[in-house]
Amino acid sequence: MLNVFQKTISNKIEFKGIGLHSGLESIIKILPADENYGIIFKRTDLEQNNFIKANFENVSSAILCTTIQNKFNISISTVEHLLAALYITGIDNALIEINASEVPIMDGSSKEFVDTILKIGIKEQKAKRKYLKILKKFEFKEDEKFISIEKNENSLNVDFQLVYSNDVIGKQRNQINFSDKDLSNVYTSRTFCLFDDVEKIKKIGLAKGGSLDNAIVVKDNEILNSTGLRNSKEFVNHKILDLAGDFLLSGHRILGSVTCIQGGHSLSNLFLRTLLQDRSNYSIIELEESKTIKSYFKTSANKLAVNA
Repeated sequence: MLNVFQKTISNKIEFKGIGLHSGLESIIKILPADENYGIIFKRTDLEQNNFIKANFENVSSAILCTTIQNKFNISISTVEHLLAALYITGIDNALIEINASEVPIMDGSSKEFVDTILKIGIKEQKAKRKYLKILKKFEFKEDEKFISIEKNENSLNVDFQLVYSNDVIGKQRNQINFSDKDLSNVYTSRTFCLFDDVEKIKKIGLAKGGSLDNAIVVKDNEILNSTGLRNSKEFVNHKILDLAGDFLLSGHRILGSVTCIQGGHSLSNLFLRTLLQDRSNYSIIELEESKTIKSYFKTSANKLAVNA
């Protein structure tokens, strides 16, 4: 069921871990925030110009992770798993303080973020949540990668398909309704890579903090992690998790049905940028307390762009 009102966390939460790509240890604190604040990161290791809004227009890189950057070239990378946790737990407003340039990877999923948020508690606020409602079908294609979205009044639904030549991953597909009560198979699914790609990734200066503790590694027809998979569709479920985090960068929760083949961070960001350029693709709405949807803007203003 869709939530009518905005939410924040009940109290401060702190996490500590290493960055997947930087290999550096960082401390991250999530603090409650006022209504209509949104999701904003703050680099506490810097004294000036250190706030970065979680918005698709601030994405500066989408190579193997999502990096956001402000106009002063201050950046935060690997934000997608934390944003996905905020999406799944229903957090609209939070200040996220971090003393380094990369969000810690934790176990490679959103599990610890989600579990801790649920444990500390969620506070409902008085202001109504605004949703981004899709009005018509929109498609975006880049080579063999494809993503589309169409109307859905009640949820974000995702139909995602992976196509790998590796037999372990193969052509894995899953459908997720983000209004479902149990999304544990999504938020516990870890990032993954092929063993043959590890050295290539490290040569471009990434994955310095990667290990079997925070990623699934597949070598030929074998999963190198001794514990195996957490669920039978963990590979595609992690891609759906990434998509949820990247979609929160729209500034709203999206109401629509998504079909995606071979997607990733870059495709999601290009998709959002193109989708939101055309104001006839969507409207911004809010819900009545009875959970029925009404337009947030007057009819003549339904084509206004998302507030960033």
